[in-house]
Order: sequence, then C-alpha cells, then structure tokens
Amino acid sequence: MTEAAEPAPEKKPRSWKRWAIEIGVVALIFFGVRAYQTRDAASGPAPALSATTITGEPVSLEGLDEPVLVHFWATWCGVCEAEEGNIDSVAEGHRVISVATRSGRPQQVSAYMAQHGLDFPVVNDPGAVLSHQWGVEAFPTSFVVDPDGRIRHVEVGYTTTLGLRSRLFLAGF
Repeated sequence: MTEAAEPAPEKKPRSWKRWAIEIGVVALIFFGVRAYQTRDAASGPAPALSATTITGEPVSLEGLDEPVLVHFWATWCGVCEAEEGNIDSVAEGHRVISVATRSGRPQQVSAYMAQHGLDFPVVNDPGAVLSHQWGVEAFPTSFVVDPDGRIRHVEVGYTTTLGLRSRLFLAGF
C-alpha cells in the first residue's frame, strides 16, 4: 500500500506589519547611506567659489540673482558619465558651474568635453582643492545654491534632469 502524500502547509500571507517593518528597514538603510555620503558636505552659506573655466571665463558665486547648480564630477567616474547629459540639459536653462576634480590638465578636460559633446562651464580642479573646500567625498556631488548664497540641496550620485531642475526651482523661492 502506498502512503498518501501529506499536503504542503498553507503559506500565510505577509501581514501589513511585516511589510511596514521591511519598508522601514530599507528606508533606514537608504537614509543612513545618504547621511554617510554627505557627512562632510558643505551646508549653510556656500564656500567661496571664484575661478576660471577651462575656456578662460571667470565664474563666481558673488552677486547671485538666481539659483546655481555647483556640480563636482570627474572624467574617470562612471556615474558622472551617465549623468553628464542631465547636467548639459540643465545648463541650457539654468546657471551651472561644474568642477572637474582630479581629471588631468585643462587640455585633457577640454578634450573629454568635446569628445562627449558637452557644453557646460567647467572649472578644472586637478588637486581637489575646491572639492575639499566643499566637503566633497564622492562623485558626482551636486549643490544647489540659492540667490542668497546658501546651499539649499546636496545630492550625491546620479540625479535626473527633472530632479535637478526641480531643486533649482525650489531654491528660487
């Protein structure tokens, strides 16, 4: 005689409490990583920024009349490369100051910009002096500075064009 197979125990659906705990843990991890990445980033009044771009144009945060995106990136950074089209798009309608950190001589940065079809202003920071002044620990890092010269938003990592534009819009109020 053959034994009848014992039926599999019925799976109990996850309770709402279980879902809430899992969502809470994911949110805690997300915000913990974000806090760690921005721990040394400048906040409050923006550090001084007065420099010359690789094309010889002076840039400064003095006398702002609109929000400005200050974007720190590097030619060797894969995430920066993925985001560069977003920065180029934002630069078409907003003021952008980008800082290429540890990316070689100005000629090398200029060649990179031409090769990738990018047109936003770039300050070369071969020794990471500006990056250190702004507390940048990871690339890319973007700061939105309001017309009063205060940092309103800090973003580390990839940020969409819409995300950057909305932060610039909010900083205008």
